[in-house]
Amino acid sequence: MPAIAIIGAQWGDEGKGKATDLLGSRVDYVVKFNGGNNAGHTVVIGDEKYALHLLPSGILSPNCTPVIGNGVVVDLEVLFEELEGLTARGVDVSRLKISANAHVIADYNRSLDKVTERFLGSRKIGTTGRGIGPTYADKMNRVGIRMQDLFDEKILEQKVEGVLELKNQILTKIYNRRSVTVESTVEELLAYADRVRPMVCDTGLLLNQALDRDETVLLEAGQATLLDVDHGTYPFVTSSSATAGGACTGSGIPPMRLDRVIGIVKAYTTRVGEGPFPTELDDDAGEHLRKVGAEYGTTTGRPRRCGWYDAVIARYAARVNGITDFVLTKLDVLTGLEQVPVCVAYDVGGVRHDEMPVNQSDFHHAVPIYEYLPGWWEDISECRTFAELPKNAQDYVTAVEAMSGSRISTIGVGPKRDQTILLHDLL
Repeated sequence: MPAIAIIGAQWGDEGKGKATDLLGSRVDYVVKFNGGNNAGHTVVIGDEKYALHLLPSGILSPNCTPVIGNGVVVDLEVLFEELEGLTARGVDVSRLKISANAHVIADYNRSLDKVTERFLGSRKIGTTGRGIGPTYADKMNRVGIRMQDLFDEKILEQKVEGVLELKNQILTKIYNRRSVTVESTVEELLAYADRVRPMVCDTGLLLNQALDRDETVLLEAGQATLLDVDHGTYPFVTSSSATAGGACTGSGIPPMRLDRVIGIVKAYTTRVGEGPFPTELDDDAGEHLRKVGAEYGTTTGRPRRCGWYDAVIARYAARVNGITDFVLTKLDVLTGLEQVPVCVAYDVGGVRHDEMPVNQSDFHHAVPIYEYLPGWWEDISECRTFAELPKNAQDYVTAVEAMSGSRISTIGVGPKRDQTILLHDLL
């Protein structure tokens, strides 16, 4: 079987966790290939609600092997807090595998993340302050600490000593903060070495061998296309590759083995953090979407910025990722609206743009051009087939599909696993 990627097609929080969980019982491996504990997935199984931050959603599927790939940065304290929390709730976490090449978030990364954001003031990026960006910067600067370094104390000490020569200069002389000692950092990291050792392996080899055995590998993105460091709304992005291309580099699976790309979109749009957002609503309609959709960050608890569905960014995500199927989530949140606007293009200085403007400044000044679709009042949370949806809800889905660049294969009508309408099989 080929590999399948699940990608966020907006600014994140689209419901990737639920989509992964829906497929989790039918796949053999679920891989988190980018990001860290700066984003989360919420999965509802029956009456149980799980908030996952660092772990792949496949951790909740009994017959699935969850994998943290080489493209992820790992906060060891968060990792074991999550594992212990799930174990206490009866979830078997013994199958977890972690790439030996995944980078580790150290104490100085978290410190630098927080003080840098405060220093930027009004120009801040809107990071979570969890050390994600500085850890990726260390990776690119070739001074990062990897999981495998935890098992060689001498090498670990040498690497920490080398990186702190510069980090402490920045902390003390630029930000007037206390320096970090080599001893405290090494001690913090080594405290987890014996516990994490059984989980660490060559995950790239593991996954390619699984594909050779005709097993199914599901690659699960953290964040989303518009937050991708290359293809997102830079500089208001994350520090990793959240697109289908990142699924390959972050897992060690070659591109030719990626057969299907599933893009997750909400029936409206949300964003957390700073940056442009053309369809954002600063009125009662925005507050309505936030309240009904429970739009608060899984990891941070921050209220999400809310706006109408943006078909322009959906088309962009379809193109960048090669999306074969869309999963449209939270259609039920739109119930009760007299009409539902959909952004079909942008007006930038009197010029119509049907595709994403190439310049960030143009995107920042983009004014949405809306098409207005009739709403519906019927409760759709119990619908399990497309035919059971009210006519106006059907028309909304059909219209959005035509605008978005790929077919809609699944519709979410509530947070629970079974509140789903399947139009086309995703495997």
